[in-house]
Amino acid sequence: MMKTHLDIHSSINDFVKEDMRRANVFEALGIDACCGGAKSLAEACQHKGLDPETVLDQLDIVDDAVDSAAAEKDWSQAGFTELATHIEETHHTYLKKALPRLSALIAKVEGAHAKRHPELLQVSKAFAALRADLEPHMMKEEQVLFPMLRQLDSGTGSAGIPEALTKGPIRVMRMEHQRAEGLQDEIRTLTKNFAFPEDGCQTYRRMLDELKTLDEDLQVHIYKEDEILFARSPGIDAI
Repeated sequence: MMKTHLDIHSSINDFVKEDMRRANVFEALGIDACCGGAKSLAEACQHKGLDPETVLDQLDIVDDAVDSAAAEKDWSQAGFTELATHIEETHHTYLKKALPRLSALIAKVEGAHAKRHPELLQVSKAFAALRADLEPHMMKEEQVLFPMLRQLDSGTGSAGIPEALTKGPIRVMRMEHQRAEGLQDEIRTLTKNFAFPEDGCQTYRRMLDELKTLDEDLQVHIYKEDEILFARSPGIDAI
């Protein structure tokens, strides 16, 4: 259940300030968590024709979600198929939702705050480059590399697969990981490690929190691939 004293009479801002993940729930329901954040949950739900108790239940789901890092299993002994599937279902699924959402958030914050915070122009540029890299990167993994690894796991791979893995896809994936890490470093520097400015609004705070979540998830994502999945692939020492 809701882990605080907040109820249907509390403001949308109060809910979001306590846990920024709740903003995603409000966004999905069409509730304005920025300019309309001063409204109570009951008022916002009445305006949208929603049952506030049902919305509280949806917020409970977010609150009760176990932190992914705390719940993380030891993947070092997982087979190629299990780990590749986990990466697709967890990290790729997250990125496919988070990247377009963050593009919209960054554009909104840039439009409202760039005059006072010109670094937002560079944040926007760096994030656009990151997204432009990550989306085709995931597609190449899902359509080329991971199917090859699954073949090796099942014992149906051809003799040429280890050679292909050594010379092609894994090398490319690792190079793209390095580029992504460089762009993440740039975003961290520009935002002063996602520090919230005194003149920022709730949307600004949400953008920073989501950028930080992306940063943390991407670090775990890349580690699982480079240090576990790819490190155990045939012929990897030759790369």
